[in-house]
Amino acid sequence: MTVRIDLAWLLILAEEKTPGDPRVTDYGALVAAVSRHEAAIFGRPVYAEPYDRAAALLQLLLHVPALERSNALFASAVAYGYLVAGGLKVVTSPERIRDLARLVKDGTADLDAIAAELRSWTL
Repeated sequence: MTVRIDLAWLLILAEEKTPGDPRVTDYGALVAAVSRHEAAIFGRPVYAEPYDRAAALLQLLLHVPALERSNALFASAVAYGYLVAGGLKVVTSPERIRDLARLVKDGTADLDAIAAELRSWTL
């Protein structure tokens, strides 16, 4: 199943999953995240698997912060929430989430590595 997200979904997650409901400082980053996860070339999805789409969301939202604070938490919540919305059972730990966010933020993990890690979180 392909889950399509929108700006409203991202705003709800920002409000519910980040402490203190941080202010959005860049709506363009959110719009870009929506566009990136559903990107297609000649009618073929750029990101074919849910793990790839979740990875694209996580990577973009970490590198192009949308909120005044808590962007790593928000980006991680979006990726996690995307997988769950797609019907996948996600089992991970706060440490693994933190470690992945750090690897993404410092540029160590590329999109394939991010997707592979997200895949390892599902049963």
